Amino acid sequence: MSQLNDISLVAQVVVFRNTRAFDQLVKKYQSPVRRFFLNLTCGDSELSDDLAQDTFIKAYTNLASFKNLSNFSTWLYRIAYNVFYDYLRSRKETADLDSREIDANWNTTQDDVGQQMDVYRALATLKEMERTCITLFYMEDQSIDKIAGITGCPAGTVKSHLSRAKDKMATYLKQNGYDGNN
Repeated sequence: MSQLNDISLVAQVVVFRNTRAFDQLVKKYQSPVRRFFLNLTCGDSELSDDLAQDTFIKAYTNLASFKNLSNFSTWLYRIAYNVFYDYLRSRKETADLDSREIDANWNTTQDDVGQQMDVYRALATLKEMERTCITLFYMEDQSIDKIAGITGCPAGTVKSHLSRAKDKMATYLKQNGYDGNN
């Protein structure tokens, strides 16, 4: 039903130039896309906002190219994925991702902030593709097949990235005081 509603909204934007229909798509996907970037950038909220804005601008300008061969969300995440990697290529900051300041401006308790920072630090130990796969799978609840469509990797490769990423994150978190029961 949700996919049918997305297709209806896309059609309204493309055929009738109904910007309110696009506003509904933005409202629906803004938080998940921003969260996706927040995890990829290891907590940089300003950069996440900028990348999310770029994603929606590109989605709007290319909406007529959406052919309904996949879910709208998969198509949108593919744009987000490309926006992030275009950013990395343009800034050549792949080596600096782990040294980024962690944004701790959360409305949570101090313990929650500490745990969130530890997760970001664990994510920062991963290679970009591992971070992308683990973010899409665990934090965005995307299936292996959808992740394969978003990243352009075969499903088996996605599974390998997930396995390596889980092992690396578990090792990092165990070395930093988490015993697996936290």
